[in-house]
Amino acid sequence: MTLPVCLQCGLPARSNRATFCTRCGLPYGAPPRADAELPSCHVCYRTVDDDGRLESLDRPGLRVDLQAHLAEHERHPVGDDDYLESLREGDRIRIGRWTAPFDVVRRYLVTGAVEAGRRRTFEHNAIVTAMTQLRKWGREASILGDQPEWQASREAVAVLMDRYHRR
Repeated sequence: MTLPVCLQCGLPARSNRATFCTRCGLPYGAPPRADAELPSCHVCYRTVDDDGRLESLDRPGLRVDLQAHLAEHERHPVGDDDYLESLREGDRIRIGRWTAPFDVVRRYLVTGAVEAGRRRTFEHNAIVTAMTQLRKWGREASILGDQPEWQASREAVAVLMDRYHRR
């Protein structure tokens, strides 16, 4: 039997007998407050909808809470995270001779968007610039004033993107 989950913050109950979320005080099963910041999946970065649920990855049309959604990612991975982890160096990732923040690169690979939301700013370097250029102009683009370093970083990122999404 699964534990109840708070639809506002995504926290599972400590037991089946719990009636209120210990984090936000909302009764389990109650819809999130209108002014609440809603939780996001740390695997695919999707934020729950206003009802506190996401579309099921297993059964289209079914809406599930955040914890059930996270469990579904075991059967529906977003990419080759094992390969990505093999490129990790602490909190950074090495792609060819360049490095960038690991979380930035993974978020881009999963969502295709370099922007992370309202309250986050990204570190911009050769890898993030390459990601932006690939998204905007594609892999085979001829860019006026292009630098050999930028071309090489775009190629390294494009190879990584192909490998990550190959599954």
